[in-house]
Amino acid sequence: MEQIADSIERLGVEFDEIVSSPLPRAKETARIIEKHQKKAKLQVWEELRPEGNRQQVMSRLAKLGHQSEVLLVGHEPYLTSVVGDLIGARPGTILLKKAGLVRVRVTSFVPSAKGELRWLLSPRVLKAVA
Repeated sequence: MEQIADSIERLGVEFDEIVSSPLPRAKETARIIEKHQKKAKLQVWEELRPEGNRQQVMSRLAKLGHQSEVLLVGHEPYLTSVVGDLIGARPGTILLKKAGLVRVRVTSFVPSAKGELRWLLSPRVLKAVA
């Protein structure tokens, strides 16, 4: 994870907020990334548990605003379904690998959350950057 965090830093990807599931492994991952960020603050959301409520995640994201750069740290296949909901993808269209990174530009929260997939980087690609 340290290598991935180094890669994110080298790519110049910065976050305003890092939001993690409350489960220990996710929080540990989030803390590693937080150390490599200048301004990001770590929050823990119950909604990011594997059995969490995607609508509640979207509602909380909406409160952060369109301009916020937010990293969600959670679990699979839950995060893939959150991203899929945002970009309107059919199930199975995208696959997030452990320690992968996806960028979605949220275009609307009303009447429902919608966004555009900007990029998806596998851990292998991220490690190559480090």
